[in-house]
Amino acid sequence: MLFNPRNYDPAQFDEPTRRLLRATVDWFESRGKKALIDTYIDRSWYADFLDFAAKEGLFAEFLTPASADPDKRWDTARIAELNEILGFYGLGYWYTWQVTILGLGPVWQSGNEAVRARAAKLLAEGHVMAFGLSERTHGADIYSTDMILTPDGEGGFTATGSKYYIGNGNVAGLVSVFGRRSDVEGPEGYVFFAADSRHDAYHLVKNVVNAQMYVSEFRLEDYPVRAEDVLHTGQAAFDAALNTVNVGKFNLCTASIGICEHAMYEAVTHAHNRVLYGKRVTDFPHVKRELTDAYVRLVAMKLFSARAVDYFRTASPEDRRYLLFNPMTKMKVTTEGEKVIDLMWDVIAAKGFEADTYFDKAAKDIRGLPKLEGTVHVNLALILKFMGNYLFAPADYAPVPSRLDAADDDFLFRQGPARGLGAIRFHDWRAAYDRHAALPNVARFREQADGFCALLLENAPSKEQQADLDFLLEIGQLFALIVYGQLVLEQAELTGLTASEDGGDVLDRIFDALVRDFSAHATELHGKASATEEQAAWALTNVRRPVADPARDARVWERVEALSGAYEMRP
Repeated sequence: MLFNPRNYDPAQFDEPTRRLLRATVDWFESRGKKALIDTYIDRSWYADFLDFAAKEGLFAEFLTPASADPDKRWDTARIAELNEILGFYGLGYWYTWQVTILGLGPVWQSGNEAVRARAAKLLAEGHVMAFGLSERTHGADIYSTDMILTPDGEGGFTATGSKYYIGNGNVAGLVSVFGRRSDVEGPEGYVFFAADSRHDAYHLVKNVVNAQMYVSEFRLEDYPVRAEDVLHTGQAAFDAALNTVNVGKFNLCTASIGICEHAMYEAVTHAHNRVLYGKRVTDFPHVKRELTDAYVRLVAMKLFSARAVDYFRTASPEDRRYLLFNPMTKMKVTTEGEKVIDLMWDVIAAKGFEADTYFDKAAKDIRGLPKLEGTVHVNLALILKFMGNYLFAPADYAPVPSRLDAADDDFLFRQGPARGLGAIRFHDWRAAYDRHAALPNVARFREQADGFCALLLENAPSKEQQADLDFLLEIGQLFALIVYGQLVLEQAELTGLTASEDGGDVLDRIFDALVRDFSAHATELHGKASATEEQAAWALTNVRRPVADPARDARVWERVEALSGAYEMRP
């Protein structure tokens, strides 16, 4: 179930993809753990990794769509796989790749063939990219950008302004920059343009974080923006910003998974081989429970994220379900990653602070992922837009298969206007739960999900409560659990997990955790000052205990115990 470099064989992909993925793993493994840790502690720029990626053509192969080079493809399945591998070895390596994806988003959505060709050439030469959206004062509030473009009288502009939190801003061959015209008010004044960090009018101010990665502040001073540098104008520029985040936001889930996997090998190995009071640490019941909880939550993260890939790759103007599953991967999977690390840290305690461990880095880095590409609260508010149609207005769709085929996901760069989310329809979520109703905790969670529907039908949030984001976010957490469980079940079925000898045990134990999570959020809702008496009563009524099964837990524990010594990075 977990990525293990010792026996990694990405046989699901074509030969060129397998070679590049395996080469990436081999590069990190041959470099060794000491170099990985030392460069992290010293905050050393990862030039050696970028040199490797350039030599292998890694970014060019994975991040050039067929529309820019018919011999290449933008394949979300293999992009997700590389996210996981890079996260496994360190957030910084993933980050330089992630912000390159963001920087390319406005380019591949543009009809500007000259810039598209320039970007493809830069990738082939081994350059990375940057996404110049955020600003120090406004964050990612693109309505309030202070990057001002003044017409130069010759069909172009001069751009002046600062950008902040811009990864790769120190070396990017191409920076996609968002700004607004000085002479046009409102949405029609937005502009996305391509800049070069090597230009004399591009001023690198500083790295704003204390880390190995370079998250820059840069300033443009009368930067010349030629007509041929313009990627998008008006509403199309606004849509390109949001649609780029749609593409890039997804990558955070699999990075979180990779971080947790590496940390789990260290944590289980340490705990299982440590003796306290004459007993293995892993013989203590609370340790078994915490490590088992961490394991099944990590497996659920992998199941949900893998299934979300299928909906991304099958998306079309008629099927935009991915726009719900996208903030779910960003919000839910990454916050689950924090829980996984915390559960393991409670077990290994002081070991989790030691400088020569990967875990020490994982515990720091895992916190960042829920806070990138929008906060948890922003993504929960987005998720709520889909709730009515998802729960109560199912539509007919053809079944979505596992999408591991070598296809170009071109729709991601022609998503169209970033609106109409409330009109998107979904297939019936109940079907996946019905097919797994024999698992006791799936059935119990289904009771809670049905209860949530009853709450919305009988005691829906009032107009005042809908304006109370603190109250509404708790509703969003309850709703998100139902969506999460659905895709976990679908992927378990598609991968044969439920048919395996102990796969049903793992799945039931996942829903043991989800039942407890639902009960915890219901309790939080009960405590909200703005909850009505009826809503508070509903909350207590829908608190459930998961169905206990010691024999099942013992079988799942065998999977966890087997992780001890299963992988350790070479020195």
